[in-house]
Amino acid sequence: MTELAPPEICPRCEKPLDLCVCGAIEQVDNDIAVVILRHPQEQDRTLGTARIAALQLKNSLLKTGLSWRNLEKVIGQPVDPKLWGVLYLGTANTHVPKDETLTVLTKKGDVAEDQRKILATLQGIILLDGNWQQAKALWWRNAWMLKCRRLVLQPPKPSYYGHLRKEPRRESVSTIEAAAYALAALESDPKLAEKILKPFHALLEKARARGGKT
Repeated sequence: MTELAPPEICPRCEKPLDLCVCGAIEQVDNDIAVVILRHPQEQDRTLGTARIAALQLKNSLLKTGLSWRNLEKVIGQPVDPKLWGVLYLGTANTHVPKDETLTVLTKKGDVAEDQRKILATLQGIILLDGNWQQAKALWWRNAWMLKCRRLVLQPPKPSYYGHLRKEPRRESVSTIEAAAYALAALESDPKLAEKILKPFHALLEKARARGGKT
């Protein structure tokens, strides 16, 4: 039996050529920086969104690895971790406000006081890319994240993945969706999310056209 050759990959967006979304990428000039830490064993390169999020966001950085000494080593310049938020994987000790897209937690998992003040001072956010177990591994292997603000994201809608990919939780969304909703909230621009998500919609349209076969 002849083995099928692996599909050709676009060197820019890292998608199979029939799913290439480079034509849909229109860089968004985000004020709040975005750092995406991708687990090296993340296998979902077909529907994964870390790379296209980094391409779509002008003020962003994608790093692949397991651990870094501190946030300064990640971004390559001095930084105050208290001015950065990381999308937290744990569960809050108290119910977070349902009408808030982003909620800041204390180190103990309680809802922090002075929410608006803290969110207004953030200079950047950190997203962990990979499946649920890989994201948790990134969290536990980078203790410096405890110095950052913990952010709970409550997406305004379920993931656009739909039936293409099963998410572990209802509130789970793709990396680019998490970035889009978080930035829209932090920059007080409701229209920003859909601008960021343009290449993601293109990817899903092409994936569904090929019959959802990934």
